[in-house]
Amino acid sequence: MNPLIEQTEPTQQQIVKKKEKTTMASQTKLKKPNSHFSLCTFLFFTVLFTIPALFLLRTSTCSSSTAAVSSSSSDTNQPPWSGDLQTAQFAWNRLDFSLTNPPPKTLKLAVFSRKWPTGPNPGGMERHAFTLYTALARRGHRVHVFTSPLDQSPETNKIPPVSDQIIYPIIHSHGDAEPGKWRYNKAWELYQEENKKEPFDAVHSESVALPHWIAREVPNLAVSWHGIALESLQSSIYQDLIRKPDEPRSQGFNASLYGAVLPKILDEIRFFHNYAHHIAISDSCGEMLRDVYQIPEKRVHVILNGVDENGFTSDKKLRTLFRSKLGLPENSSAIVLGAAGRLVKDKGHPLLFEAFAKIIQTYSNVYLVVAGSGPWEQRYKELGEKVSILGSLNPNELKGFYNGIDLFVNPTLRPQGLDLTLMEAMLSGKPVMASRYASIKRTIVVNDEFGFMFAPNVEALTAVMEVAVAEGAERLAERGRKCKEYAAEMFTASKMALAYERLFLCINDQKFCIYP
Repeated sequence: MNPLIEQTEPTQQQIVKKKEKTTMASQTKLKKPNSHFSLCTFLFFTVLFTIPALFLLRTSTCSSSTAAVSSSSSDTNQPPWSGDLQTAQFAWNRLDFSLTNPPPKTLKLAVFSRKWPTGPNPGGMERHAFTLYTALARRGHRVHVFTSPLDQSPETNKIPPVSDQIIYPIIHSHGDAEPGKWRYNKAWELYQEENKKEPFDAVHSESVALPHWIAREVPNLAVSWHGIALESLQSSIYQDLIRKPDEPRSQGFNASLYGAVLPKILDEIRFFHNYAHHIAISDSCGEMLRDVYQIPEKRVHVILNGVDENGFTSDKKLRTLFRSKLGLPENSSAIVLGAAGRLVKDKGHPLLFEAFAKIIQTYSNVYLVVAGSGPWEQRYKELGEKVSILGSLNPNELKGFYNGIDLFVNPTLRPQGLDLTLMEAMLSGKPVMASRYASIKRTIVVNDEFGFMFAPNVEALTAVMEVAVAEGAERLAERGRKCKEYAAEMFTASKMALAYERLFLCINDQKFCIYP
């Protein structure tokens, strides 16, 4: 990547001698600062302190817009929101779209996704694409997915066979590559062939699956951002802040920050404009796109991710079975904390490990269950029988996991995107404990009743754990019931699919941009 500016060799100014006696400062050599370093440092602190200020300035405006939508059902004097959907700066999930009514028009949709899930444990972006486009296909839309070669091995190909009753998207996997290896040019060729048969009504790219130099030629395209470089900058900061006082900073930290992250932010701000429509998966990401990336407001749309509402439900039998496997009797007052995901540093496992190690020194009735695999698996085993490592779980096993725990903990150090596990836990009727990031605070834990938030450090996490354990299982269950009500309104696959459907209809025909 080219440097931001050309770097010049630093020069030294001549020592200025004066006949009169002056201070020692006048006799020192002054060095011209490295211009590249100075500019990057300036950009770093500008971004670091400007973004929070922008959020504060816009909080009242966005909160009032959200309140107008949220209160429509509870305040009969408050009329429901209406107008041009392109001007809405709140999540479209808050609006009332009918699931029972068929779509006013059947669309032909193109989707560009680097991978299509064929294994038992797909990534978050793959799960999003599969959930969304399966739901849209069932709504009757003709969905064509352009993706990398599928892994057809019997060990990983776990997709159930297509039945006559269920409609799945049509998959176009390009050739000339190994399974899962994305080649956008090959996928684009397949798209062009299909588009010649009958033009697509709308095109969707999962992140930069379709590069911006191609996307700028597609006026009916929308891109979903599951994480942007500006959020990555915050992630770098939080991961560095958890270093121990005697722990040296990573040798690659400065090189990554000044040589990759900051230039990437600038590049994104420049090329994001090539995409016609932008879908932010959190309220805070929508603000960043409008305020920092300077995307016109009518081209930024907030649609939250959703998860299968039929796959994550409250089930007392599953709860009893799961806890019995942990050795806990049915009426036990023990508090079971749960965490799920890859067991790596940026998911916050160093924080969770240390905080839980402190908690079990004081409380004897607390357990931790971790669903996932990774480097921190061995470290957790050091905590003994209070911790259970389950490894990666399939969807059916996840149901038992969510039902069996009392509180879901997500100590992530990555503000980018929006973790689906938080939504799955809430739909399963569990309160959550999460890092206090704008994306989570503004979209997930919007009410103190939904759980606990903490600054991403060991002391703060330990403190909220103590509060949660002191509340007891009954109080946590009460919180969980409220979580489930909110999640059922906001985070279901059906609600997400209906919001995307309306956006694609709006892109295809402006008359569908007017709500209701």
